Amino acid sequence: MRRFFKCMTDKLQDPTKIRNIAIIAHVDHGKTTLVDGLLKQSQTFRDNQAEMNQELIMDSGDQERERGITITAKVTAVQHNDYRINIIDTPGHADFSGEVERTLNMADGCLLIVDAQEGPMPQTKFVLGKALAAELKPIVIINKIDKDGSRIAEVEDELADLFLELAVHEDQLHYPVYYAIGRAGKAWQQPPADPDADADLSCIFDAIIEHIPAPSIEADKPFQMLVTALAWDSFKGKYAIGRITRGSVKAGDTVTLCKKDGSQTKSRVDNVYMSHGVSKSDVPGGVAGDIVQLTGIAEAQIGETIADATQPEALPIMEVEAPTLKIYLGPNTSPFKGTEGEFTTSRQIGERLKKELEVNVGLRVEEQGIGFLVSGRGELHLSVLIETMRREGYEFEVGRPQVVTRVRDGITEEPIEEVIIEVPAEHVGAVQMELGTRRATLKEQFASPKGVTKLVYELPTRALLGMRNTLLTNTKGTIIMNSLMIGYQPLGASLQQLRNGVLIAYETGITTPYSLQTAEERGIVFVGPAIKVYAGQIIGLNKRQEDMEMNVCKAKHLTNMRSSSSDGVVQLTPPVIFSLEECLDFLENDELLEVTPKSLRLRKRELDPNKRKRLKS
Repeated sequence: MRRFFKCMTDKLQDPTKIRNIAIIAHVDHGKTTLVDGLLKQSQTFRDNQAEMNQELIMDSGDQERERGITITAKVTAVQHNDYRINIIDTPGHADFSGEVERTLNMADGCLLIVDAQEGPMPQTKFVLGKALAAELKPIVIINKIDKDGSRIAEVEDELADLFLELAVHEDQLHYPVYYAIGRAGKAWQQPPADPDADADLSCIFDAIIEHIPAPSIEADKPFQMLVTALAWDSFKGKYAIGRITRGSVKAGDTVTLCKKDGSQTKSRVDNVYMSHGVSKSDVPGGVAGDIVQLTGIAEAQIGETIADATQPEALPIMEVEAPTLKIYLGPNTSPFKGTEGEFTTSRQIGERLKKELEVNVGLRVEEQGIGFLVSGRGELHLSVLIETMRREGYEFEVGRPQVVTRVRDGITEEPIEEVIIEVPAEHVGAVQMELGTRRATLKEQFASPKGVTKLVYELPTRALLGMRNTLLTNTKGTIIMNSLMIGYQPLGASLQQLRNGVLIAYETGITTPYSLQTAEERGIVFVGPAIKVYAGQIIGLNKRQEDMEMNVCKAKHLTNMRSSSSDGVVQLTPPVIFSLEECLDFLENDELLEVTPKSLRLRKRELDPNKRKRLKS
């Protein structure tokens, strides 16, 4: 490690030996796995380090490992011969595309990873479009070529069509293509005759050095850097991360922070850090073209400029696409409030959301009464924030996700999505029926030789709410669904309620097997026996369209008569337990989700049954 950084310090005056690349791909196309291979084969770790036996090294967050997706963009660096390669690992899910947008300006080129079976998908189109608009030099890697359904030639043709559609200028139509098995750490310049043959990722390293240009810099001008990411630890405080646009910086320099509101504040750089693998190390300084982490600038925010104190010139503020969904988030108002969470007040929740805004560029927060209106890029984007706050000890309630509309020329418009669905032929009818009720428009339909049908729809974003879980149920879990926002259209008529009514607890108490047995006759139950519930809490899904109140805390009356049948053990069906995303999908406009570190409780917005009836009438 020390030898690496001493080497890098010696080379800081030679930016031609620096390469900055972003790894971009659709979700689950092997992007983070390929980064693992680059880290391991560049001798970034010692042979006895734990990372050599670890998978998804860059996915360091708990939710990233649990969900198997990348949520936040991360910067690492490796050394290959005399070259320092800064690698930016970006998320592949459309809900976290704000992370992609804010980090692409640190790169000069990109590795586009595409699955050899699935080919270009919606997020492939989005990230490639952003990369080409930023004039990044692309290198294409067709990954997972060992899959049974691999179709390399067809994927190459699909990529050529995609580049033709998205290219900003003709030079971008000429790109190198490599073939890889990222999981095995193998890559080739031509499709291999035997994928099991010995190989490594050397050709990828060589391609980066050959095809990705060195940073275009102004080394002799005053220092300037756009803050693209933030990190924090209890030892050094806040780290401002970005690529140096011009000049150089070293520890002890006085700099000016150019704020978004036009104001300027002076600060002193305490330390300069550079990444290497999953760690960072203190270095004397950095020069134009390199990606550095600066401490000592406590007020720095993403999108602001750190510049030389004698010539404080601000760079253009990053533009991030607008949110598409909003959700109410406020302090818990249920009878059980304050019993399971550590942070429960509106002030504590507001401070946490304000802190989140510093690092989550795709998020927007507005005050709404005692709560807040939180806007994001999709259900997953919002649910990750909710789950993070829940794990940190926050207790709150959230409403049903609503679409974010805009007004243009006096017309209210709503976002629309392109949805690509792959499903076995026997379930196509179920998919078409569900999409029909949501007023989706079928754009394409074609079948593959392996019995899988691909359907391409366009529909409003609001019609997507709850659809994924419904389709998974209707197709027995065989569906693959991806979506991408493609524009706006005039706001359409409201959709009919697609869900049945609910079973509602009539009084506060402890559920009993005797009462739950009666509830099971009325529908699907969400709670088991000996669970504490309150009046107005949703305890099940009715078989009918209307809501129904039930006393699930009533015990069986004792008598002095005995019989072989009356004293038998009650046999209950196990309750249906929803995940956080399923709870959000389940909600209607008059319902809330109570979120605590220990529980997720569905409830009616108005708990009093008499007031609920008056509101409906």
